[in-house]
Parts: sequence; C-alpha cells; structure tokens
Amino acid sequence: MASIVLNNSKVLSDFGRPYIVAELNTSHFGSISTAKSMIDEAKKAGCACVKFQSWSVESLYSQAYYDENPIAQRFVKKFSFTEENLKEVAEYCDAIGIDFSSTPYSKAEVNFLIEHCNVPYIKVASMDLNNTSFLDYIAGTGVPIVLSTGMGDMEEICRAVGTIEKAGNKNICILHCISIYPPEIKTLNLNNIVGLREAFPDYPIGYSDHSIGTEMSSAAVALGACLIEKHFTLNAAKIGMDNQMASEPESMAQLVRNCYQVQIALGGTQRVVNSAEIEQRKEMRRSIVATKNLAAGTELKLEDLDVKRPGIGISASRLHDVVGKTILRDIDKDRMIIESDLAP
Repeated sequence: MASIVLNNSKVLSDFGRPYIVAELNTSHFGSISTAKSMIDEAKKAGCACVKFQSWSVESLYSQAYYDENPIAQRFVKKFSFTEENLKEVAEYCDAIGIDFSSTPYSKAEVNFLIEHCNVPYIKVASMDLNNTSFLDYIAGTGVPIVLSTGMGDMEEICRAVGTIEKAGNKNICILHCISIYPPEIKTLNLNNIVGLREAFPDYPIGYSDHSIGTEMSSAAVALGACLIEKHFTLNAAKIGMDNQMASEPESMAQLVRNCYQVQIALGGTQRVVNSAEIEQRKEMRRSIVATKNLAAGTELKLEDLDVKRPGIGISASRLHDVVGKTILRDIDKDRMIIESDLAP
C-alpha cells in the first residue's frame, strides 16, 4: 500500500492506523487561550494533530473585495492569528505532545511554518488546488504535502499532483473532500477514495470530512483512508465560520475511537481462523449422531445418521464417509458416534 513519511517520521499509509487531524479553523475565535484549550481537548480526544489556518487580511482576499465587504475584513482581522500567535500555539503543541500544522495562503506563511513552527507537513487548501505557482513553491521546499481536492475535477487534481511531482516532491497525501459546510450525505461520494487510489497508486489517500457526525470518517477508514481531517470546536452552538458543523470534544473522541477500531477490525485479506474460533468449533459445530437405536454389527445407512451439536465427535463434513461403515457397539438413539465405534 502507498505511504509517505512526515517530517516527524510518522507514516501515513493506506489502510494503516489513521492519522486524525482536528481542524481548528476559526473556532478559537481569535483567542489564544481558547486555542490552547482546544489543543488540550483534541489531545485528550486522541487526535494526532491540530491544524490551524495561517491566513491574514493581506493573504486571503483582495482589497477590492474588502472595499465591497468591509465586514469580511473585520472578521478576517479578528479571527486570524499572527506569526507570534502561531508560533506560540506550535510550541504549546510540542510541549504537550500533539502535532501542529497549518494551512498557508502565501509564500511568506509557508516559509514561517517550515522555519519557525517545524510543521510535519503543509496542508494545501482546496481553494489552491488550481493555484499551480503556489503548489510549485510549496513543493520546492521539499516538505510533505497534504493536498485537499474539494471543488476539483480529476483533470485539476492530476495537474496539481503533476505540478508537485515536477518540482521534485513526491511526499504527497491526497484528500478526498467536498467543500460544502456541511454537505448532503448523498453528495459525499466516499468511493472517490477508492477512485483516487486507483488514479494515484503511489500516494496514500485521506479524507477531509465536513459532514456532521462521526459515521462518515469511520466509513472512510473502512475504505482505507490514511488521514482523517475533521473540524473541531469547544461549542458548536456558538455562531462562527464553519463552527456549527464542527465536532465537539465528546464527539471527536468517539470519532477517534471509531476510526481506530475500524482500522484494527479490517485486519488483512488472508483468511485466518484464530485460536479462539478454533476452540469455538467444539461448541458450535455439529457431530454425527444416531437417528435411532443401533445394534453392534449394523452397517450404517444415511437414514441412520444425523448431525447435532457439540462438535467434539466425528465432523458433519464426514457424514458420507461414515455411511457403509460397521459399528462395533450398541449405540442409543441421539447419541454421538465416535471413531472407535467404527470398524476399520
């Protein structure tokens, strides 16, 4: 199965233990203390990583847009984190033992994350799937890339992956994603995980889950997703960008448990009967019994025989092998016939 190694030596592998990322986005509402509380809760829930957004007023929208939408500019300014903020939360993550990453929207933000935050990977937002010059720049740094594919058709995805490869970077994890918040269940197309794996067999495939609830992430893991990204919040009732569809701590903890259990339960493709099941055969399988009282010397006919639990006698699979054999002792109706009862 395809796999890549992150800059912290963690491995993302198809059908491997899923790497679960809590996407904080703006659910910290611009507060460092809230962000740290979210990091604590994500760690407690079992997430491997918390991911922020590195956008600023300058890197997200044009001034022309802000001139027409002044509320947007105030919103971005209030909820964005400065470089100092991001470094502080990155150091906090390192101190408590959870990975930190972020989504950059400019070259300067890429550089800062790599040089000052020691990120294990750079996340490329779906909005930049067709931003080939930006992809080329990120790829040129050599850092592993998690590429989200929301809104993108297969041609655009191929072009994006090709751009990264051409820059000499083959540390790519591709995320299936639907960029609606939240999407309708019928639009999720989780089998795209399988389709992306077939189209890009050299790269592991993950899933950026914008649905409400935990089921779709578990289903994605069942399809082999190596990484699950899920929006996270301390309080989904609070009004904010994407906050209402984010998972609260209890739900996130359940998602993590479910994903890990599903991955363990998948096992391998080779059929193996474990020792506990082999022992269970004695209780649950059937053995050959007499359908009536049989005298010693009787040559067994099919109508003389039945099969019933437990499975400690002659196996039901040997019923026709026993037909025609002669028994050496009297056997009462509904009693088990054993090997020593049969003449050689």
